[in-house]
Amino acid sequence: MAEISINIVAFDIPYPADYGGSIDIFYKLKALHENGAQIILHCFKYNKSEQPELDKYCQKVIYYKRQRGVRFIFSRLPYIVITRKNKQLLKNLAANNYPILFEGLHSCYYLNARKLRERRKIVRMHNIEHDYYKGLHDASVDFFRRIYYGMESRKLKRYERVLKHASQIISIIYDDQRYFENKYGKTLCIPAFHPFDNITVEPGKGSYFLYHGNLSVEENQKAVRFLLYEVFNHLDTKLIIAGKNPEKDIENRANKLENVELIANPSEEKMYELLKNAQGCVLPTFQDTGLKLKLLISLFSSRFVLANNTMVKHTALADLCEIAYTASEFKNAIRDLANQEFTAEMVEQRVRKLQKFTNEYNSAELIKSIINE
Repeated sequence: MAEISINIVAFDIPYPADYGGSIDIFYKLKALHENGAQIILHCFKYNKSEQPELDKYCQKVIYYKRQRGVRFIFSRLPYIVITRKNKQLLKNLAANNYPILFEGLHSCYYLNARKLRERRKIVRMHNIEHDYYKGLHDASVDFFRRIYYGMESRKLKRYERVLKHASQIISIIYDDQRYFENKYGKTLCIPAFHPFDNITVEPGKGSYFLYHGNLSVEENQKAVRFLLYEVFNHLDTKLIIAGKNPEKDIENRANKLENVELIANPSEEKMYELLKNAQGCVLPTFQDTGLKLKLLISLFSSRFVLANNTMVKHTALADLCEIAYTASEFKNAIRDLANQEFTAEMVEQRVRKLQKFTNEYNSAELIKSIINE
């Protein structure tokens, strides 16, 4: 394979890979590196420190300080875009002639820059961002956050037209691909990159069900509250909730239920252990945007997956999941699944179905896009 050089502009430091967007970016770096790509990673520093781990996969890592502050909320541009404006980033991108992969609208401030006019510019769209922020607005219970999410959604909808300057748009689900293709053309779908090179599901039975995710995000909080207040409060079956930075009300509610255990900020190793040993993952969502990485992670590493239609919609993965629509249906499904054994035949079905969701397949498709085959 010919040597590939590429700039990747990430909206965050993608290690530790501890939430959906950073997981997709970090394991994309690893997969491209394993295919011989020379990567210059540009990433914004705000919640994480510089990470030597990234040097293993990148020729060079350049960090930029992200701007913060209330004054940016009142910009005509989306907050997530204007706070990642950095003249040094443009200077560094213009210093070579490699293709550029912009991660999300967040990183697209210089997508239409005159200095980059002749470059191959690819944008990875993790969601239809204005729909995602509309969903956060609807899920939030905080008055000021709702105002911010509503403003940001409207700004992102206007700003999205910057994508006409992209050489190619790469969506994460096929429904998003159709949306971007109809508006801008030149669109490809590549599912999310993730931590698993192979299916690691083990046949057998577990003694608990698992919900996992970033618990500081409103859409996940809404899902957890649904499980705590409408599903597992009427069951004897054990539920483990594992994830980052749970809200206090979730901690309090979990502590009141004898069959619920909350594990805050588990290590990567602990999370994989929880996935491996669970009877299954319970994954409701109330936000119909993007491919939820927790779904892929669960299918690659855990036994039964019980989800609602919103979780699996447009993913082509519904036939690998048990589907429930209401709290009553979730309860009945959990009672049924608690007594079932996950068989070797079920594992084999996963292996066949998930071939086009592996990092190996995804990286081959991405490389074709980078070199414009």
